[in-house]
Amino acid sequence: MTPDLLAPLDLAFWNIETDRHPMHLGALGVFAAPSPTAGAHAAELLAARAAGVPGLRMRIRDVWQPPGLRHPLAFGGAAREADPDFDPLDHVRLHTPTADFQAEAGRLMERPLRRGRPPWEAHVLPGDGGTGFAVLFKFHHALADGLRALTLAAAVLDPMDLPVRRPRPEPPRRGPLPGLRALPGLVRDALSDTGRALDIGASLAVSTLAARPTPALTAEPSGTRRTAGVVVDIDEVHRVRKSVGGTVNDVLIAVVAGALRRWLDERGDGSDGVMPRALIPVSTRRPSTAHPPGNRLSGYLTRLPVNDPDPLGRLGTVRTAMDRNKEAGPGRGAGAVALLADHVPPLAHRLAGPLAAQAARLWFDILVTSVPLPGFCLRLGGSPLTAVHPYAPLARGQSLAIAMSTYRGSVHFGLVADARAVPDLDRLAQAVTDEVAALIEACER
Repeated sequence: MTPDLLAPLDLAFWNIETDRHPMHLGALGVFAAPSPTAGAHAAELLAARAAGVPGLRMRIRDVWQPPGLRHPLAFGGAAREADPDFDPLDHVRLHTPTADFQAEAGRLMERPLRRGRPPWEAHVLPGDGGTGFAVLFKFHHALADGLRALTLAAAVLDPMDLPVRRPRPEPPRRGPLPGLRALPGLVRDALSDTGRALDIGASLAVSTLAARPTPALTAEPSGTRRTAGVVVDIDEVHRVRKSVGGTVNDVLIAVVAGALRRWLDERGDGSDGVMPRALIPVSTRRPSTAHPPGNRLSGYLTRLPVNDPDPLGRLGTVRTAMDRNKEAGPGRGAGAVALLADHVPPLAHRLAGPLAAQAARLWFDILVTSVPLPGFCLRLGGSPLTAVHPYAPLARGQSLAIAMSTYRGSVHFGLVADARAVPDLDRLAQAVTDEVAALIEACER
């Protein structure tokens, strides 16, 4: 059987990981528990259901000389395969009760997932005093992007009654040699891909040369993590959007910019003249194509107007920048550097992974991403999910990443930071709430 080779970007995530910079996604789900034993029951359900989810049984192994491999350039890559010794109890863990879900999540997020077995974990955290429980899901970025991670997590939650979708017919498979009619299109696509790669590379070089790093957002790796969560009413975000225009995402990015300004000023670092480069990932995968697994990501590189004292001015700058990015499309510019992974052979990914990881701080200062969630109520063992905070991986040399999800009428922020570089992460979380209030006040003036 031909190995299920990792897509180029998955392979890049697999190879840039270090002990101090694990490349896993996280999500802390908080559930309202009907009884003090609900957490233990949830752990039993997760383990039992995980055994029946094929995607959770997949481990990743190195590929050097796989028998029967039809792609010689795959030498040095990696592939997914079913783990014959898969035991869900190695992945689902019930912890002792805690009064602080975020503190526990931070400690657990800093631990890399074990290689050699399926790279995911589910940590059940009972609340101290029986007041609810939380589950921290961790998925390696080589196993799943945000959409795929959602699909895997949903498979172990309570079943949901969803409308049945008719399967789309699969496109016809091409033989080993394309027909002559297809050759002009293939050549044209190859030239287009080459031109796009050159454009991205040139944009990246210009962006790097013009960069001035933000000291508060860069740090030498300590291997420590701290997390924080914020919940914002989506109606308040819509009030700003309807008053000023733009999109919900524009407003949320402006909230991040304003919160960073407040935080920097409180730290005494000063925000005048500071415009951090934010990488905003863009999924090029449609929801109906969550299978097979494989990251399909591009991104926009946007400077956050932290130097502007006016909340509406910051939002206007964000809107203009995002409109410009969308007009160019996710396949152009320095933010689309993830697409270059498709043009690098697997062995080069393996050899250059450490160098690429160190270059992240030259490319952007902070990751700001949105993770999709369904609009209906999710449950585990009958306990409703009341909050979910997504966590993004922290790139080498960077001290902060911010992820957001909209769920059940609220926007849930998940902040991940290097604990030594950002010991005051809770102050930044409070600044997010303060910035939303400032935007609403500015719109009402």
